[in-house]
Amino acid sequence: MTQAGAPPPGRNEEGRSREEALAGRGRRVVIVGAGITGLACAWRLSEVARERALSLDLALLEAAERPGGVIATERSDGFLIEGGPDNFISEKPWALDLCRRLGLEDQILGTNPHCRRSFVARDGGMKPVPEGYQLMAPSRILPFVATRALSLRGKARAACDLVLPRGPQVPDESLASFVTRRFGREALERLAQPLIAGIYHADPERLSLRATFPRFLEMERAHRSVILALVRGRRRSGASGRGVSGARYSLFVTLRDGLQILVDRLAARLPPGALRLGERVMSLERRGPGWLVATQTGDRLPADAVVLALPAHAIGSILRDVDAGLAAHLKAIPYGTSITVSLGYRRADVPHPLDGFGFVVPRAEKRALVACSFSSVKYPGRAPEGAVLLRAFIAGPAAGAAETATPERRARDELRDILGVTAPPLCARTWVWPRSMAQYDVGHLERVAGIDARLARLPGLHLAGNGLRGVGVPDCVRGGEAAAEAVAAGWAP
Repeated sequence: MTQAGAPPPGRNEEGRSREEALAGRGRRVVIVGAGITGLACAWRLSEVARERALSLDLALLEAAERPGGVIATERSDGFLIEGGPDNFISEKPWALDLCRRLGLEDQILGTNPHCRRSFVARDGGMKPVPEGYQLMAPSRILPFVATRALSLRGKARAACDLVLPRGPQVPDESLASFVTRRFGREALERLAQPLIAGIYHADPERLSLRATFPRFLEMERAHRSVILALVRGRRRSGASGRGVSGARYSLFVTLRDGLQILVDRLAARLPPGALRLGERVMSLERRGPGWLVATQTGDRLPADAVVLALPAHAIGSILRDVDAGLAAHLKAIPYGTSITVSLGYRRADVPHPLDGFGFVVPRAEKRALVACSFSSVKYPGRAPEGAVLLRAFIAGPAAGAAETATPERRARDELRDILGVTAPPLCARTWVWPRSMAQYDVGHLERVAGIDARLARLPGLHLAGNGLRGVGVPDCVRGGEAAAEAVAAGWAP
C-alpha cells in the first residue's frame, strides 16, 4: 500500500510510468563497436523506431577511426582488394536480406559459373578436390573414388563411413574426432582440415563439431552414414554436383564494388551524429534501472539499453567490474589472428592456368600458406585487363616463434613453389587482424549457455559479435539484428 501523495510503484514524481517517461524523452541506446554487427544492430533499431514512430536517442561508439571492423575494401592500380571477408553465403539469408533492404540489389554478384572447383596442395603440386565434396565428406561417389587428393588406402578408409554404426551420444566432440572416426586420419589431414581452416583458422582437435558444423552430426544421427545422407540430399534436390568441388560455390555472393559498400551504406543511413568514431569505451556501470557508459574522451553516456558488439575478449574487458564471472566466460573464448596478402600480377607472369577458385594447404605440408584464393577468377572486376589478383592466407607464427620474413615475402615464396610465380607483383597489400577470428572449442555451446544465464540477470545489457553464435558475415548481421530486436522488445507499444 502506498503513502498518500506518493506516486505508486513504477511511477515517477509526475505520476508517469517509466515507459511513459521513456516515450517522452526517447529511447537511449548505446551500441559499442561499429563492425558489421554493431552497424546492423544500429540500422535495425532505426528501422524499428521509424516503424513505430518512436523517438530514438542512438549512439554507436567505435574506437577506430573508421567503421566496418575487418570489412575493408581498397582500390589500387585497377585492383579491387578486400582486407577482410570477400564474400558471404546466401544460404544464411540475413546479410543478403540486409543488402536488399539497403537498396544494394544491383551490387550483388554470384561466383563465376565456370571453374567452380578448388585444389588441395600435396607433395609440391595441387590436386583437385573431388567434385561434390562438402568439407568433410563426398556427396558423389565416382569422383571421390577417382580423386588423387587421397591415397587408395585413405579412400578405402573414408568409405567405411558407409557401414560404420552411429557414434556414441556425447555432449560434444571435436571436429577431428568426428572426421577421424567416420572417415579416417588421412581424410582429416588432407581434405577436412585444410578446407575448414579457411573458415575457422582453428585446430580441428579443439574445434567443437556441435558449435560449427552440427548438420554433419545430424546426418549421422538421422541416416547413420554421412556419405549416404549427402548422396540422398543431392538426389532429392536434383543437383548433379558436376563442376563443383570443395565449397558449394553457387551459394557464395559478394558486392560488385566490394563489401565496404555495405558498411558505407549502413553508416550513411544512421541518424545524424549517431556514429561516433575514435570513441573507446573504458567502463560500464549500472545506474538505477539503466546504464552509464564512460569513454576515453571523458563522456559519460546514460542509456536505457547497451549493446556490446565486439569480440568476446573485448566485451570481457569492459564487463570486468560489472560481472567478473561473465567477463571470465567471455575472455575464455579463444581468438586467432587473420593475415591476408593480396598480390596482383600480369596474367602472363602466372604459369598456372588458374582453372579454379583457389587452393588450400594441409598442415601436413608444413607451409606458411593456409590457402590462396584466385580472386579475379572467382568474381569479375577484381583485376584490370591482362592481370590477375591472388589472395593468400598466411598462418600466424607459432607461440614464441620469431618471424624471419614479412607476410608478403612468405606468401610470394609459397606461390613461387606452388604456382611457379617468380615475377614481382604489380601491387601488394597485407592485412593483419590480431585476435579477430573466434574459435569455437569443444564445450563452446555450454559456455554460451553460461553467458546467457548470467546475462539474464543484467536487464538492458545485450551482447553480439562473432564470439558467440557464428563467425561469418550473415551470422554477425543476424546477431546484431537479434540484439536490436531484444532491445526493442522492452519498449512500450
